[in-house]
Amino acid sequence: MNSIFKAYDIRGTYPEEINEETAFRMGRAFVVFLKRKTNKAQLKIVLGRDNRLSSEPLFKELKRGVLSQGADVVDIGLATTPLLYFSVAHYGYDGGIALTASHNPPQYNGFKIVLSEARPVSEETGLKEIKEIFLKDDFQEESPGISEEKKTIDDYVSFNKDDEDFKEIKIVVDTANSVSGLPVPGILKNTGLIHIFGELDGSFPNHEPNPFKKENTVLLKERILKEKADLGAAFDGDGDRIIFLDEKGEIVSSDLILALMASLILKANPNAKILYDIRSGNIVKETVEKFAGRAIASRVGHSFFRQKMREEDALFGGEYTGHFFSGVPYFIESPFFVLFHILTVLKKEKKPLSQIIFPFRKYFQSGEINFQVKDKEGKIKELKDRYREGRMTEIDGLRVDFDDWWFLVRASNTEPLIRLIVEAKSPDILENKVGDLTSFLQ
Repeated sequence: MNSIFKAYDIRGTYPEEINEETAFRMGRAFVVFLKRKTNKAQLKIVLGRDNRLSSEPLFKELKRGVLSQGADVVDIGLATTPLLYFSVAHYGYDGGIALTASHNPPQYNGFKIVLSEARPVSEETGLKEIKEIFLKDDFQEESPGISEEKKTIDDYVSFNKDDEDFKEIKIVVDTANSVSGLPVPGILKNTGLIHIFGELDGSFPNHEPNPFKKENTVLLKERILKEKADLGAAFDGDGDRIIFLDEKGEIVSSDLILALMASLILKANPNAKILYDIRSGNIVKETVEKFAGRAIASRVGHSFFRQKMREEDALFGGEYTGHFFSGVPYFIESPFFVLFHILTVLKKEKKPLSQIIFPFRKYFQSGEINFQVKDKEGKIKELKDRYREGRMTEIDGLRVDFDDWWFLVRASNTEPLIRLIVEAKSPDILENKVGDLTSFLQ
């Protein structure tokens, strides 16, 4: 059970690592932690779940665990993670747990935990304490709490939708048979929406709910080309990540989307802070500074990122893997906020997305390359010595910048891997540096 606790959430396979007993104990541990943290005798905790095959039995036990420790439950049922965060913050509840394994394959499940105002819980802000309470498994009997069911999706849809007419813009949205499809029809009703794989099926029969893997966007690309659509959008298994494809069916990397968003937001909000993770290309920082904003780098991980946004009071931010966050009003993932900005640009500019993004394509990037390495920290130390002439940043792993290229290596927070990204000013430099680093890491 120790291994299910990651840096910013809790995740494992069902039923080997996460099962009904785990869920029951997790509910109890969270209530004990929250009572200690808030000194409140009575708590209201929001619970929601994705549609994995294991989620319903796990959810019953998670709820039973929360109730058995004397807290009240607000049961919002099937829900995306942003919907759960919204529900906690919008209605002023004490905390929440999303039962989900996000983009992982169907045999996984897990828990994403937030405090009041949807403040994130990571290893730095409470996950270690929850782990200690969970592993100790020494709970006092309490008078059971009360459970109520609450439908919050209508308010979430109203909060996100744009009443402007985008019906002439044809968009294909792939929600991978996951809960991410639930709010799509309501929020995007004023667009030329073509919704694929919107039927809920927790076995994810069409493809894994991870749009960051290119093979999981093949069917979306085919549909974009068939429909002659203006763009495509792929959501992950719990709806907190969005990946964009242009009218040619080509993936637009999330750091380019972030750069575009920064240019749009900063025109109306000069001097605002824009957060980016350390994996993002140089175009992000350059764009933010070009439009008189303040670019702030963060370590990788949605919980760390949201915490940093709060600390810095950043207006907007984005991670390389497709998490985008709006600081107004709740500092939560806001994929539809980004989508409507892009629809607005397409409508105003009367140009395809590939042309709108083109000015931001100044550099050449490898994408994220994974290596299985036994001694991850040792290997990173060797790289630090080998490339000591570069400008080093160690916010998360090791990033080394040179005048015409840079690389980042970091140990995965969730898997036994080292992840590498290389960016360069020319394809030749990129090929050469990727070759050198690949040889070294293998």
